[in-house]
Amino acid sequence: MVAARRQQQQQQQRRQQQRRWGVPVLLVVYVGYVGLGAGVLQALERPAEVQAAQHLLRQHWELLANHTCLQGPALQRLIEGIIQAYKSGITLQGNTTSLGRWDFSGSFFFSISAITTIGYGNLSPSTVAGRIFCILFALFGIPLNLVLLNEIGQLMLLGVQQCARRLEEVFHWQKKASLLIKTCALVTGLLLFLLLPPLLFSDKEGWSYEEGFYYSFITLSTIGFGDYVIGMNPDRTYPGWYKNVISLWILFGMAWLALVIKFCINFLESSSDFCQCNKKSTEMAEDLMDGNKNSMTGLHDVDICNDKDTKPKRPDESHTYTAPTEAL
Repeated sequence: MVAARRQQQQQQQRRQQQRRWGVPVLLVVYVGYVGLGAGVLQALERPAEVQAAQHLLRQHWELLANHTCLQGPALQRLIEGIIQAYKSGITLQGNTTSLGRWDFSGSFFFSISAITTIGYGNLSPSTVAGRIFCILFALFGIPLNLVLLNEIGQLMLLGVQQCARRLEEVFHWQKKASLLIKTCALVTGLLLFLLLPPLLFSDKEGWSYEEGFYYSFITLSTIGFGDYVIGMNPDRTYPGWYKNVISLWILFGMAWLALVIKFCINFLESSSDFCQCNKKSTEMAEDLMDGNKNSMTGLHDVDICNDKDTKPKRPDESHTYTAPTEAL
């Protein structure tokens, strides 16, 4: 009993040490990855930003030079008013203005983007009552959205598992059926949620395929930059079903992408566990080579890592191995 307690204490100490070292290492990797992204984006986007700023200033001074009746402060106020109106969803069309961002379909799409935490940023409530309601609406809507996404994801996962079982029963496949169904589910999701929607966006929004694919991923991953948003071009006429269908596409697409991300996380975690098991086995082998045989903890860890061991074990040597949950 004393030896077993010592083994448990040693195992707990090892786990605590791994967690203590794991968080700083993961934090360093995280900061390094973000820094890499920042450097690449700065190199790619900074020249275009400088060029756009120079072009805007050039147009500004050319306008003032060609129209001497215009005054700088008055023109600046006009520009600021146009920008503020555009943020509110109002654009100039000749001598009239365009409305429609806060009709029912536009408000429904805004509600979806709010509770899914996409938050494009191109449209927001301008009244105090609207802002207060938006806070309360999101406070209860975000948990509701998470519950719904979880249920949709579980339903998708259940369908994949049932299809795999049917193939196993019909064709007597074992691992091949599961791999085939997972591949089909992945390809089907790619088609429905990432590859085919850009064709619709190209037709309704006038975007290129690359722009539509970019919008699809940025939306479903809830990044939501707001540089591309559907139904916002005042020069185009959109059908009534357009925003409602896109709202459903967002809901189911987010559930599918969450399963894919969960699968990637489980794959990384299983790879990390495999490396830790190999490290423990190597340390135990080195201890045995050095003649350090006074501890059974290493042998116990080797048994845990070796999930292919089929030899019967005594009750005091039994152990359990929990495989990582599969996402697809």
